[in-house]
Amino acid sequence: MNTQKPQGKPLKILLTGANGYIGMRLLPQLLQEGHHLVCAVRDEKRLSIDPETRKQIEVVEVDFLEEPRPGVFMGDFDVAYFLIHSMSSSTTDFDVREARAAHHFNAYMEQARPRQVIYLSGIVNDEELSRHLSSRKNVEDILYQGPFALTVLRAGIIVGSGSSSFEIIRDLCEKLPVMITPKWVLTKTQPIAVRDVIQFLTGVLGREDTFNQSFDIGGPDVLTYKDMLKGYAKVRGFRNWIFTVPVMTPKLSSYWLYFVTSTSYKLAINLVDSMKMEVVARDNRLQQLLGIHTHTYEEAIDMAFKKIEQNLVVSSWKDSMVSGRFDESLERHIQVPKYGVLTDRKQVRVTDREAVLDRIWSIGGEKGWYYGNWLWRIRGVMDKLAGGVGLRRGRTHPDKIYTGDSLDFWRVLLADRKKGRLLLFAEMRLPGEAWLEFRLDHDNILHQQATFRPRGLAGRLYWYSVLPFHYFIFEGMIRRIANVG
Repeated sequence: MNTQKPQGKPLKILLTGANGYIGMRLLPQLLQEGHHLVCAVRDEKRLSIDPETRKQIEVVEVDFLEEPRPGVFMGDFDVAYFLIHSMSSSTTDFDVREARAAHHFNAYMEQARPRQVIYLSGIVNDEELSRHLSSRKNVEDILYQGPFALTVLRAGIIVGSGSSSFEIIRDLCEKLPVMITPKWVLTKTQPIAVRDVIQFLTGVLGREDTFNQSFDIGGPDVLTYKDMLKGYAKVRGFRNWIFTVPVMTPKLSSYWLYFVTSTSYKLAINLVDSMKMEVVARDNRLQQLLGIHTHTYEEAIDMAFKKIEQNLVVSSWKDSMVSGRFDESLERHIQVPKYGVLTDRKQVRVTDREAVLDRIWSIGGEKGWYYGNWLWRIRGVMDKLAGGVGLRRGRTHPDKIYTGDSLDFWRVLLADRKKGRLLLFAEMRLPGEAWLEFRLDHDNILHQQATFRPRGLAGRLYWYSVLPFHYFIFEGMIRRIANVG
């Protein structure tokens, strides 16, 4: 029997979780190898890819948490990737959600009939597993019951530009040269570069010698989380001082991560629960089988910064919907209400249309909001203290915006540069709902509108209490964007 991966044969591949952190990295690699891709996403508008890439793929809208629908996947698939995870979305029932998605996936695969399914899981080599890793193992067991051959890749901490692990380490090291840390920073783990994860995910495509098997994958270094923090500082060229204390409870540890880093509180709780468990690969047989040379942790950090410096970050965990305060379709919010709302409207004529659009498409992140940035930062701190997302998410690209992206404490509902329209929805903690819209019409009139739908008396009191600040901030912002006065 030929157990090797078919060479040069294009495969029909179903990619679930296509707009997730790994899915966005895997998608262009599969296209480059010449495969035919069908991408399964909950909301097609959130698939943040350029128009040329969009022309090369098929997109199917499907929510694996809902009951399976007939006729969604037509025709035989060679391979399907299962990249659906829910750890960031809940502190209480994410394991139930992940199990439900796996059962529904199996039901859908009765339609799709793939020969092989590839599942990216986590290393589960400890008898006492965290809830997160226990859920991953349960999903693995469910998928083994499906009508296909299963290949499971169990990864450790994934390190790459935009990964949650990298961004948390970056926040901690850059902001806290001296750290008082929980004792779980002494737990051992085996990080792996995201580039290597993609190599493994593509390397097992169609290989019969990987069917119905589970493999641990990791980089060459076994490190404690403290070693990882120290290694980051070494690559960046500075020193940090880390002191551990035995008295920090899991809840205090979660608050510590939440307030210091850009992670959400839901993700912080689940991460702390997992960080108490040692995550080390038991063998490297798949690495030997595929002939993959993995990168060291410090090499992974260095590669991540090269991508950042070249503005080549393909995906970021912050752009997932669960990094914000709601997990809903964008469609629900894209119609800005006209009745029962409070608005701040401003407009100004512009002379250089493209320059204005450049400034709109560069708003937020390191560029800031063009006027009163210190007030925006204060609002971000207040939001973080209230349990919101704050400003630390920033933006993935310095001058590109896609529908569904996170933008500081906003979510991009619509980004249409040809029509000159950018629509944002607030994910900050508010007694109501808020939209911010920029629209440049054909007469080169720039329209800027803030819309707030208050929730009860508290909402109206909030709006009128910040009205004086709105006048200065929004007036200054539109004038700076238009480059007038």
